[in-house]
Amino acid sequence: MNVILMGAPGAGKGTHAADLSKKYGIPHISTGDILREEVKKGTELGKLAKSYMDAGKLLPDDVIIKIIQKRLEEPDCKRGYIFDGFPRTINQAKMLDEISNIEAAIYLKCDDDILIKRLSGRRMTKDGRIYNIYFDPPPEGVEVYQRDDDNEETIKERLKVFYDTFGPLIDFYKQKGVLYEIRGDEQREVVFSNIVNILDRLNK
Repeated sequence: MNVILMGAPGAGKGTHAADLSKKYGIPHISTGDILREEVKKGTELGKLAKSYMDAGKLLPDDVIIKIIQKRLEEPDCKRGYIFDGFPRTINQAKMLDEISNIEAAIYLKCDDDILIKRLSGRRMTKDGRIYNIYFDPPPEGVEVYQRDDDNEETIKERLKVFYDTFGPLIDFYKQKGVLYEIRGDEQREVVFSNIVNILDRLNK
């Protein structure tokens, strides 16, 4: 079962991908995690990726696809995988289509005001625990900080970039007959249950 979770920043892609990975026993694939691992290992692809990252440039699609393809060749991907926020552009989707058969592209649709609250309210501890001052405030006395890109102005710009590139992706997967749209701004358990219902129907 090869799945993409799609949605704007703050839609819950990473959270639900991690939960689905546990439920179905297939890997949760995040391009950011893969890139960091390749850089850490010092592989040729990692060195190439680092050269772009150090220069503050986006990685070319062909480099990203090579890294993705290498990941998909690992044994734990034989039964399937869950992409978290990839592909980001129509060109990446077309390149991914050449190396992978995507069975479901699930779009977690959320209202902007919810996305802004989720991201601007996000706070982290130094050991990586995440809270939200609106939905899941940190316990009293717990020291937290806000990421630089979680301020409201930056979030609105990130959302604009997302919407500018997202339309063609929706159309691409709709034409392939694998697009499923669900509300991503409901309770976490409800959203997860709705995703599971879609995947279980496909898995029969």
